[in-house]
Amino acid sequence: MTAVDIAPARAASKPDGCGAIARNEDLVLLIPEHDVRDPELSIVIPALNERITIVEFVTWCKEGLARAGVVGEILIVDSSTDETPRLALAHGARVLRTAPRGLGRAYIDAIPFIRGKYVLMGDADCTYDFREIGGFVEKFRAGNEYVMGPRFKGYIEPGSMPALHRHFGTPLTTLILNVLYSTRFSDIHCGMRGITRDALLRIELESQSWQYASEMVLKSVCLGLKTAEVPVRFLKDKEGRLSHMRRNGWTEPWRAGWINLRSMLTYGADFFLLRPGLIVLFIGLLLILAGTTGVEIGRVQFSRYWSLLGVTLGVVGLQSFYLGCIVQVSYGYSPQVSRRWTRLFEFNRAMTVSGILFALGIALALPLVGSYVRDGLRLPAADAASRVAIAGLFLLIAAFLTFSSTLVLHASAMRARARKI
Repeated sequence: MTAVDIAPARAASKPDGCGAIARNEDLVLLIPEHDVRDPELSIVIPALNERITIVEFVTWCKEGLARAGVVGEILIVDSSTDETPRLALAHGARVLRTAPRGLGRAYIDAIPFIRGKYVLMGDADCTYDFREIGGFVEKFRAGNEYVMGPRFKGYIEPGSMPALHRHFGTPLTTLILNVLYSTRFSDIHCGMRGITRDALLRIELESQSWQYASEMVLKSVCLGLKTAEVPVRFLKDKEGRLSHMRRNGWTEPWRAGWINLRSMLTYGADFFLLRPGLIVLFIGLLLILAGTTGVEIGRVQFSRYWSLLGVTLGVVGLQSFYLGCIVQVSYGYSPQVSRRWTRLFEFNRAMTVSGILFALGIALALPLVGSYVRDGLRLPAADAASRVAIAGLFLLIAAFLTFSSTLVLHASAMRARARKI
């Protein structure tokens, strides 16, 4: 049984201001006395010691739900040591008590307890205006599966965002993601975003910390989710409240930026492998061919040293291409992509190709081996046999890479299928 199949397990006695307690391992769900039935929208918010803002935030959420004309629940995923959970519960929010394990983990923990068809995420610090959620509801009802809330297209209150974030960090990382994934997002770090519950399950969120935001954006692209944007208002911290980013010191923004960038590279490894690998492989093959034939172009004569450079590039390019194929199958984002690569690397055909490449490589290398033996275990001077043998060396390496990559690709496909069962 997977985590998303587990419902809150059992009811217990009623604590103050609470209708019931449901427990699931180390998670405790506190249900308010006047709970909402059959919500269409779930507002799911991680909270850590937000006693200053939590009451106002829950009030804003209720006002936003009423304005949008949608039945919704407020689920606070709480790891606080102060009175945040008691205040949230008393004002009508469901509270899921968890250990403090990071933002991404808070959303993962919340999945079995989300009842709404649509999920709206954000922060409990009143920096995002949850009184204005009608745009998200409209986009959801129009069929969108993932809805981002860009701050730069909405309103950013003066003093709400540090200049380093506003003019450097966020625009730069958003640009990098858009270039890597050919997307057109305006603000990938905005905490206010929405996703259908079905899409949230398909994303299979893994990140435990800040990088969950980038992971969601990247997987929404890889899964081909129908995406839209709704401009949002971003406000200053309430007086007396210090943001978690500032609580953790001046290095925290840089750390958060790095782990988000690392996430982009990890979930987009194929960007650096597939097409670049094919380009490098093509250049390598041209150099091998030119060095083998000894062709001259102008004042440049392509000798065996050019062939050796070609072998180096060819091996790097071929390995990169194969790794890119394996990565896409391992991700399992698209069944169509996985089928394409498993068809291309059909086991019997790939093994046959490996055998043919190996045989050709041996055939091309044997004349040089013969000369080596006849000359008293000395390699001859540069001649046609040595140049051809270099091409044979590449074919031998290509045979092994094709053989091993086929095995790994099919093993990855089996593991990806097992995750879906």
